[in-house]
Amino acid sequence: MNTQNLIAKPNEHAFAPFVRILGKGKTGSRSLTREEARIAMGMILRGEVKDVQLGAFLMLLRVKEESAEELTGFVEAARATIHAPTDINVDLDWSSYAGKRKHLPWFLLSALALADRGIRVFLHGAGGHTKGRIYTESVLNELGVTAAENWTDVEQALDKTNFTFMPLRHISPPLQVMIDLRNDFGLRSPVHTLTRLLNPLSAPYSIQSVFHPPYALRHQQAAIDLGQLHASVFKGEGGEVERKPEALTKVFSVHNGVMSEDAWPKMIEGRQEQPEELDIEHLRKIWSGTANDEYAEMAIVGTLAIALRLLQKAEEPAQALALAQDYWQQRNRDRIS
Repeated sequence: MNTQNLIAKPNEHAFAPFVRILGKGKTGSRSLTREEARIAMGMILRGEVKDVQLGAFLMLLRVKEESAEELTGFVEAARATIHAPTDINVDLDWSSYAGKRKHLPWFLLSALALADRGIRVFLHGAGGHTKGRIYTESVLNELGVTAAENWTDVEQALDKTNFTFMPLRHISPPLQVMIDLRNDFGLRSPVHTLTRLLNPLSAPYSIQSVFHPPYALRHQQAAIDLGQLHASVFKGEGGEVERKPEALTKVFSVHNGVMSEDAWPKMIEGRQEQPEELDIEHLRKIWSGTANDEYAEMAIVGTLAIALRLLQKAEEPAQALALAQDYWQQRNRDRIS
């Protein structure tokens, strides 16, 4: 890397070169290298950057759209400040940063069904940054699942139930602050992308979702660059890791450094009607089996199938779907109070 690019001019702030790299016009600007991204995000997370610089930096990235190299450097910097334990056993890292607006978060029941079969699932996410959406932490709380506040809580919950959720504010307060800027900008920033790639406990398997399909390829490349053994990413319902039954779903995966792509067919034809309200009690009833909902069960089983394919429990989508249906039928219906 040419370190000359990072030398501030006389009387300039030390962070100014990073803003200049991104904002020097159509012909003069460029993406950050992986190392530049790591240094820049490190400065941000240590509080060495002014608010005006942070806003300019994030929005310049938003307009340009972050590269896989930039995402890799950002995640490396974030992980270095988190200092997560290295001895907590977790199988599947599951990110949840979008919230749901049109449908209930059926993916949560998919994750719990995996946990019922002995797969240790670590969810992490942030809530409240986008008006009109419901978020994982509040939904789980209504279902009787308390969010972890520290790594001891995480380990104990995993040992007891194979499942836990930890809010971003407890993982990295500075990243939570940046997520919360969404309402000030009126736009999501690259932080919404990098948090999905965090995998703070280094789980061998990681599952993520994107709002926009082109980002999936960047997630794939970043996963390889970060040394992630197994990862899958797809455009999920509302931006969450949830298969849309009425849509063809392309799942982009990485296994031991090799990229692959699966096309999962529609599970039902035609766009499905949205519920008039998102009633959390309906989640509880579907889990207990006291209510029927074709769309919900397709979303749950479809999401389970993608996760099982990632976990290498099935060799192809049809086999994964059959296994997912078995997992769903064998769930512990007493888990949710």
